[in-house]
Amino acid sequence: MSTPRTDSPAVDRSQPARDGRLRLAVAQLNPTVGDVAGNLALVRKARAQACEAGADLVLFSELFLSGYPPEDLVLKPAFVAACRAALEQLAGETADGGPGLIVGLPWREGDKLHNAVALVDGGRIEGVRFKVDLPNYGEFDEKRVFQAGPLPGPVGFRGIRLGIPVCEDAWSDEVCECLAETGAELLLVPNGSPFYAGKPEVRLQVMVSRVVETNLPLVYCNQVGGQDELVFDGGSFALQADRRLAFQMGEFTDEIAITDWQRYSDGTWACESGPKAVLPDMDAARWQACVLGFRDYVEKNRFPGVVLGLSGGIDSAVVAAMAVDALGPERVHCVMLPYRYTSSESLVDAQACADALGMRYDTVAISPVVEGFAASLAGLFAGTEAGVTEENIQSRTRGTILMAISNKFGAMVATTGNKSEMSVGYATLYGDMNGGFNPIKDLYKTQVYRLAAWRNEHRPDGLLGPQGEVIPVNIIKKVPTAELRENQTDQDSLPPYEVLDDILECLVENEMSVGDIEARGHDRALIHRIEHLLYIAEYKRRQSAPGVKITRKNFGRDRRYPITNRFRDRS
Repeated sequence: MSTPRTDSPAVDRSQPARDGRLRLAVAQLNPTVGDVAGNLALVRKARAQACEAGADLVLFSELFLSGYPPEDLVLKPAFVAACRAALEQLAGETADGGPGLIVGLPWREGDKLHNAVALVDGGRIEGVRFKVDLPNYGEFDEKRVFQAGPLPGPVGFRGIRLGIPVCEDAWSDEVCECLAETGAELLLVPNGSPFYAGKPEVRLQVMVSRVVETNLPLVYCNQVGGQDELVFDGGSFALQADRRLAFQMGEFTDEIAITDWQRYSDGTWACESGPKAVLPDMDAARWQACVLGFRDYVEKNRFPGVVLGLSGGIDSAVVAAMAVDALGPERVHCVMLPYRYTSSESLVDAQACADALGMRYDTVAISPVVEGFAASLAGLFAGTEAGVTEENIQSRTRGTILMAISNKFGAMVATTGNKSEMSVGYATLYGDMNGGFNPIKDLYKTQVYRLAAWRNEHRPDGLLGPQGEVIPVNIIKKVPTAELRENQTDQDSLPPYEVLDDILECLVENEMSVGDIEARGHDRALIHRIEHLLYIAEYKRRQSAPGVKITRKNFGRDRRYPITNRFRDRS
């Protein structure tokens, strides 16, 4: 596999430039889907900033004017027309002699709708190019709404021939090779590339391949911000023609990088200056992705804040910490909802967590409501033993109270179930699954524990929560329990999470056979049981709140299994 070079460049810098320089502003920003006026304002603000810095050209991420991904919004003619009108306004504004713009939008050409990118400069639209390779896998479904464009040629900008492959067009070789063969001197790639753990290295290696094949330098401009389940992490970068990393922008941050490019006597372009950010490690990236996705879901949907049940357990404590990091403690309301099975330890731990995070904390006892349900159902349930039904009434009472608080005061209910629980149905519909958004939905239980310990030791810049221990150590150390009956623990119903999570990752992320999973050392009967639970919980997941995508395959966009499904792997 090709890798970025770190040694000295091969270009000849002893000779003067043939045709001058290019100051390129890379706009790694956070658009909002459907907010054409707001996205237009972001473009104008970025252009003004780039103009002050003396930039010649500003590069934006994929479909910036519409926001990405716009999904079926682009099927509305009025929406496509609004994006086109915004571009025409921008084109007219470039008559002032300031920077040109490369900006994406949906574009109607005859009876075809395209994912397009336009270059505007000098008061007019200088060129439009259409995305060729429309992704139709995982979270992407572009073939549903767009038509593929023809193989593109470069676009001229002030004496430079720019190749502009749009996102997926740079993930395979055909488009970039066509651009190189038709005279492109520099590849500028607008992207809407969603995050999953490990994605930055994947992007870098793919783009190195494009540079090796074309012998052209490449600028990779990625979107940042949350859009429903997706989080875009930014991390924009550039590669020199000899594969060296030219510059690196940060992850999970809005920023505009001013970069200087020089053409040398051999005709090659090289980046002379740009930022050199250090990317976060895996744990930091996971935490920041959850926080950014949570924040943008709340902000972009205009909720004043969030409310959640704080049980004294690990999941609700981690969600509370993420909420405070995203929104600040003044916008987070936590409620303890105790019943007869709630331990004094849980009461102490929940209070300690609320104190550490500085958020509002109230207690609402659920005994009168639960016992009212029991009295109402006593005749119907006569002669039956208490069990899961009565446990679920406790959970549903808590969910109803949280929804009532949300209805009364407007804060969104945050849900706190992790991926392990969502996988096997260890959650109650209309109870602890109630809510508008779940920042840990795509984190396995073992990852939740790991991130809790990590957050007590770290607080990246830009987070709004306090430094230091924000999740009491006792919450991390104690045995997990739903506290719905006496002396209950999660392992009464589930295998140890280390075992469960490994089996689930094999089944969900890797689609491995039962035989292959057994070869990893797992019990065959247990694998069959977990597979069965995974399948029969599909109907619950269809009714669950959206949550941040962290793994390569989340529930919802990436994994679309039928609810009615009798297949079982007997390999």
